Amino acid sequence: MNPGILVGVDGSPSSKAAVEWAARDAVLHNLPLSLVHVLAPPVVMTFPETPMPPGYTEWQHEQGERQLREAVEIAESQGADLHVDAEIAVGSTVPMLVDMSRDAARLVVGSRGHGLLRRSLLGSVSSSLVRHAHCPVVVIHEGPPEGDSRPATAPVVVGIDGSPVSEAATALAFEEASLRGVELVAVYAWHDTGVLDFPGIDAAAMESDGELALAERLAGWRERYPDVTVRRVVVCDRPADQLVEQSQQAQLVVVGSHGRGGFTGMLLGSVSLAVVQSAHAPVLVVRPKT
Repeated sequence: MNPGILVGVDGSPSSKAAVEWAARDAVLHNLPLSLVHVLAPPVVMTFPETPMPPGYTEWQHEQGERQLREAVEIAESQGADLHVDAEIAVGSTVPMLVDMSRDAARLVVGSRGHGLLRRSLLGSVSSSLVRHAHCPVVVIHEGPPEGDSRPATAPVVVGIDGSPVSEAATALAFEEASLRGVELVAVYAWHDTGVLDFPGIDAAAMESDGELALAERLAGWRERYPDVTVRRVVVCDRPADQLVEQSQQAQLVVVGSHGRGGFTGMLLGSVSLAVVQSAHAPVLVVRPKT
């Protein structure tokens, strides 16, 4: 069976948004959709001698089934020809989804779940999956109550720094822009270390070098995808700040999970996580090949 799109379901608002986005993405790519609710073992009580309430396991299973039914309804409303599977898995959430990601084309999760830290911008599950999944990970934030008003013509944004994982992100970004029939915004931001504060730095020369480096990185991909219009953005700005700013007008942001260090390093782990946490659009994080 062809790898499909895997979605972690927990019934939270951002999880429901993830299911809806993933269903549309599955239709776009003509891929099957797998919805998974992980039934985690009960948390160990503060006092080990305190027993679990009677019927807790049955109640937990019923809640998981209800959340999956709701997720299936959301998914099926996005396309009549969409093939949807749903299952309950038992185990620890992150290891279970990481293991399942080995056979997935991509993994889609909401940014925040139902845990005590739900108010944080990026939950522990989504943060861990971005770091450890075996396939690209898409993180979806809960949208406004009135829905996302961005047009279908909104661009795809990609961050580029020349590292191998950045090259993989560029390839995927071109594919996504081509499938959606939209512009690709290629961002090269090189002020991530405060280097301009160093005496004698020629900012104009560094920007010129950045223009050249970005043009070289894009050349082969533009030949492979002649249907994609590319807008190059070379700026003296912190990479995460620039990508978050560009995300305000984007339908998808693509980043590598890490990249080079040094003055021109862009997609360091902290940067990609900052983008995932604060972006105004879905973020597709490309994992390095293992």
